[in-house]
Amino acid sequence: MSITTEDRRIEGPHGEVPVRIYRSGEGGAAYGLVWAHGGAFVGGDLDMPESDWVARQLARRGVVVVAVDYRLAPVPEVWLAAGGDDRLPPGPAERFHYPVASEEVASAFAWATTCDARIPAGDWAIGGASAGANLTAGAALRLRDAGGPLPRTLLLAYPVVHAELPPLPAELAAKVRALPPQSALGAEAVSMLNLNYVRDPEALKEPYAFPGGHDLSGLPPTFVVNSDRDSLRASGQKFGAELAAAGVDVVVIREDGTAHGHLNEPDNPAALRTVTRMADWLTSGSLLGVAHERED
Repeated sequence: MSITTEDRRIEGPHGEVPVRIYRSGEGGAAYGLVWAHGGAFVGGDLDMPESDWVARQLARRGVVVVAVDYRLAPVPEVWLAAGGDDRLPPGPAERFHYPVASEEVASAFAWATTCDARIPAGDWAIGGASAGANLTAGAALRLRDAGGPLPRTLLLAYPVVHAELPPLPAELAAKVRALPPQSALGAEAVSMLNLNYVRDPEALKEPYAFPGGHDLSGLPPTFVVNSDRDSLRASGQKFGAELAAAGVDVVVIREDGTAHGHLNEPDNPAALRTVTRMADWLTSGSLLGVAHERED
């Protein structure tokens, strides 16, 4: 199946925002998704697999995807002092702290609901991976508080949505201890990255910056897929429980055997399993009728 892409620059609250629109060449799309890649708030772009490959896979399954190239935060000084992080691609020269990226993602969603006449505004979802999941969860709260338009659903892949990493359950802690040191993201590192994103410690308390632990009532049905061997799973699991407590319909999945960022590994069979789960959720006529094994 052929996929067409269109690069656009849309007006945002802080200047133009690059987006890339993915459509199936065969038409017939029924739903739309605004998608934000991850990268610890400081890295990532529209060409990384977590953005481009995921968007193409979803487009093949009948979803129009608008991938957002939001403005990135500064690289942490501790990384600069150590010569940077080879896992992150080179970023832009000009960088921005919260709330810039958060506001841009919310703005991109509002724009997307009018970008394709085939898809009613009410059939657009919003979602992202890792830091992008944080941005889209925060954007959903912004849209709720502004009176809409609300996303049809919220789709979060291995999200970090708490200002401080919640305690790891014993089962998860054992898996994280078995990871190579460079892959085991501890609570101190998470706090450093989160503070680097917002800069002002007081902003860590803002629900649009880190939605976990805040009022989540009124959010749309939410799908959370966590990586298995990933300390950030503690945040995704707790957020799922918080959503349920707030009366939000939620499905939480643990993708067995995966490490953080597995959607950035197209050759990993688990990445395709996750994308299939995501597509099933997005294209189901009855969101709560999607047959998935819920995480205990």
